[in-house]
Amino acid sequence: MSTPTRLPELDEIERLLAAGAPHLSGHIEAEIDVGPMRLPLHVLTLGSDRADAPTIGVFGGVHGLERIGAEVVIAFVASLVARLRWDESLHHQLQSLRMVFMPLVNPGGLACGTRANPAGIDLMRNAPIEAREPVPYLIGGQRLSARLPWYQGAQGAPMQPEAQALCDVVERELTSRPFSLAIDCHSGFGLHDRLWFPFAHTRTPIARLPEIHALKALFDDAHPQHRYVFEPQSAQYLAHGDLWDHLVLRTHASTHFLPLTLEMGSWTWVRKNPRQLFSRQGIFNPLIAHRRSRVLRRHLVWLDFAARATHSWQRWLPQGLAREQHQRSARSLWYGEAVP
Repeated sequence: MSTPTRLPELDEIERLLAAGAPHLSGHIEAEIDVGPMRLPLHVLTLGSDRADAPTIGVFGGVHGLERIGAEVVIAFVASLVARLRWDESLHHQLQSLRMVFMPLVNPGGLACGTRANPAGIDLMRNAPIEAREPVPYLIGGQRLSARLPWYQGAQGAPMQPEAQALCDVVERELTSRPFSLAIDCHSGFGLHDRLWFPFAHTRTPIARLPEIHALKALFDDAHPQHRYVFEPQSAQYLAHGDLWDHLVLRTHASTHFLPLTLEMGSWTWVRKNPRQLFSRQGIFNPLIAHRRSRVLRRHLVWLDFAARATHSWQRWLPQGLAREQHQRSARSLWYGEAVP
């Protein structure tokens, strides 16, 4: 394991908590031992405390090499904290909306410069769920060795503390409410920014497929020039142990829980600066300052839209015949089924 380093992201989280008080609050969900250091898993909350308030959760840093994911979440929180000083519409929104942030799920991986956590386990392959169909070798999850990437952990072992903390936060803060939306920020796949939704363990469509399609249509209408690709993760590859699959399957059928993974297309950064191929950080993160700034700006538009859509969920969530139409359209778009 690499020698752990001090994380400026944790300092920035502490600064935001101070700047956002008393509106922004936080607690430490768990602490992770990394060599001589003990690193916190911060959870930040903003807005309504009502049990039935629609809730958006934004997560980052699940993979330690993907620093930009944590930075996107922190930039979004920073934007909200700055707006709290003057934006009356934001204060009005927060009277009936709850926002939850876990900016750095895997601080040990970030400190050590590894995708996995300090135990060598890939947190996004660590849930107790196995793919129903063949997965790509290694990348879909493996139990051969922690020395190889995408290690799931030992069969039957408890989830890692970071993965368990994420699940605990989601089940306490999101899936317990009538409507919730989760966005997990990653990087490292392809030339396009993608918004993936479950499932990863099977190509069978998620039960909330019509709602996902309605959200996509809403975003298409509001931002017709956007360049995100909405798709099920199974359209690219299947995997064992996906945390969001695990959480969806544990959610009560009456609850509207829509988890999305923002998969930032890091190949674009590499194509513009091929020297990044010679850096482990460069494969997953924009290393040139102006490109990093551009990435942070671009995704704030999506995150702000997601918060507004969560707040107004009852205005756009499809019902009856509209839901049936979204179901048909979604199956045609993402699963190649003919629309009758």
